[in-house]
Amino acid sequence: MIAEPRNNLALGLPNTAAEKERKLKSMLKSMNNVVIAYSGGVDSTYLAHIATQEIGADAVCILGISPSLSAHQRNEALDTAEKLGLKLHTIETKEIEESAYRANAKNRCYFCKSELFAKLLNYAEKNNILYILDGTNADDLADHRPGRRAAEDKSVISPLADLDFSKKEIREMSKLHQLPSWDKPSSPCLSSRIAYGIPVNIDRLGKIEKAEEILRDLGCREFRVRMHSEIARIELCEDDMPKLYNRDAARRVTSELRKLGFKYITFDLEGFRSGALNE
Repeated sequence: MIAEPRNNLALGLPNTAAEKERKLKSMLKSMNNVVIAYSGGVDSTYLAHIATQEIGADAVCILGISPSLSAHQRNEALDTAEKLGLKLHTIETKEIEESAYRANAKNRCYFCKSELFAKLLNYAEKNNILYILDGTNADDLADHRPGRRAAEDKSVISPLADLDFSKKEIREMSKLHQLPSWDKPSSPCLSSRIAYGIPVNIDRLGKIEKAEEILRDLGCREFRVRMHSEIARIELCEDDMPKLYNRDAARRVTSELRKLGFKYITFDLEGFRSGALNE
């Protein structure tokens, strides 16, 4: 279902990205100290940067570490935090130990986010911090996101969504601030590559991580390796298609992915699209 367009004027919301950022700064200042669910992605990096500008070290960014976070994503998130001078902590999350998470039903993200936000809530309570924030934006509200219920359960605030920031606006403002994440492709956790109903386990997560690293080594930038049991379904953005749609590259990818245990390797002719497993 397509979400109804919001009339920002009628809702009393700012209309331009610059106005939204001014409101965001004011909101963060009034909070005084916050914990931010940081992933190194476009949205949470922008939020963390603005929060650090406004309240300094009282903006605590926390990165959850688990088998569903690839080494590539982890290293990028750590590097970005260092470049921007963010106050960063890492915590280990253990959603993989939760049977409901491993079952990989359509609400899998709820259990992942519930584990993360519980850890953030515990940190906030121990350090007398009243507010936990995440980087959910206004576009996310129209998508299938079971993790939103986990955020509501733990009273997590989503300032970017509340101020009606679109993904495009966050990228625009990130570019203005010269953030390295401004044009970074979205990259949800590795579990999101496994077709619903196929159990999540460390072995499957490892296969997907290695498969995507092979594509990255070939120069691909925005892609997914979707796992359908023994089938690896590769989605490529339009710019990346020529890098693999040739005999030599296709043979190399097929050979390397078969070594990982995939029996069939396919290219999705529709190309990359976020949330394809929800189709």
